[in-house]
Amino acid sequence: MKAAASLGWGVATRGPCVSVATPATTVPWALLRRGKAAASCAFSSSPSSVATTRPHPDHLSFIEDIAAARPPEHLECLMSILQTRGETVVSPGSREGLIPLVIPLSRKSSGALTALLRWPTSPPGMEMPVVEVHKHGVWLLAKNVDQYIHRILVQEDQNGSNENLFKTSSLERIGFYKRGDFSESGISDVDVYLLKKVGLFPDIIEQKAAHHLGKEDHVSALITGEFYTKNHFPGFGRPFAFNANILLKVGRKPEAKDAARGALKSPWWTLGYRYHACTLLFLSTCFSYQEVAKIAEWEDEQIEFIKEKVSEDGKKEDLKKGKAPAQVALDEAAFLLDLASIEGTWDDSVERISGCYAEAGLHDIAKFVLYRD
Repeated sequence: MKAAASLGWGVATRGPCVSVATPATTVPWALLRRGKAAASCAFSSSPSSVATTRPHPDHLSFIEDIAAARPPEHLECLMSILQTRGETVVSPGSREGLIPLVIPLSRKSSGALTALLRWPTSPPGMEMPVVEVHKHGVWLLAKNVDQYIHRILVQEDQNGSNENLFKTSSLERIGFYKRGDFSESGISDVDVYLLKKVGLFPDIIEQKAAHHLGKEDHVSALITGEFYTKNHFPGFGRPFAFNANILLKVGRKPEAKDAARGALKSPWWTLGYRYHACTLLFLSTCFSYQEVAKIAEWEDEQIEFIKEKVSEDGKKEDLKKGKAPAQVALDEAAFLLDLASIEGTWDDSVERISGCYAEAGLHDIAKFVLYRD
């Protein structure tokens, strides 16, 4: 059962915890072991290149006026980088069929959509994560815009591609990355460099854990999986779902069940089902609600529980137990998002979700959730 939480955060409202990991987080040795395998940000480019000197006022004003949030300081820089890499800028209001908490930025040639995630409530100072949007929810790309920019620059430098990204002094001026920093660092593995110098990224942590499993180094895999769950990515169920799969692979079924149940106490749309990259070695990494619920030995039990909670009788029962009306409304919004994530039927529930936020007094969020171009 999903326990109620205080207004704004916790299990029932399905948001990140107040504690946010800092760049100074100690990274375990098992994770760092090498595997084998809005400052202006205008770029110089050739005439045949896509124009990238245009500012992006639509996104900045959308975040301020519609999403009621503070725009990331270097959002314009990120938008220019994404364009230079060949991604197509997407209107922030182009949100039909998407989870209603995202702000679209750009679309890759693969069709994957890069966006910012606007949590309905968040601790003071928490930045909007960069996510990849899919039918069933989101995949976390980076905890904030600055880390995502830094990672892109490191990888482009390491690959020796897209020189246009470095044809500007503004990147160095704002202190992200200077071309050659990776080669001069003495670190041979780019993933280890990113973990040490930039920040923690879910896909890199998962690749490290899978590598250990592939070598049958179960101890290192378990250390990495456990580290992944230590609130480095507040609000996301993905680390717990992944750790549950590791535990299951090494024969620790009771612990896997507990980890899976922990994952399902987070928003189901953060479990990390992706368009692609569904396997790392022999380890499945595409987790739907059904797959995680199977490990948790809950099957459809939680779905039925949530459907009961969002019914009129369920809400009346919560009020009788003394739960604040605003908390009941926030719980309902969170539960409706969970249910919508199973089939990706976001638009069917968006008006009701918006109404819940309005009932809870979050009128700006209510308007944001409804907004479409």
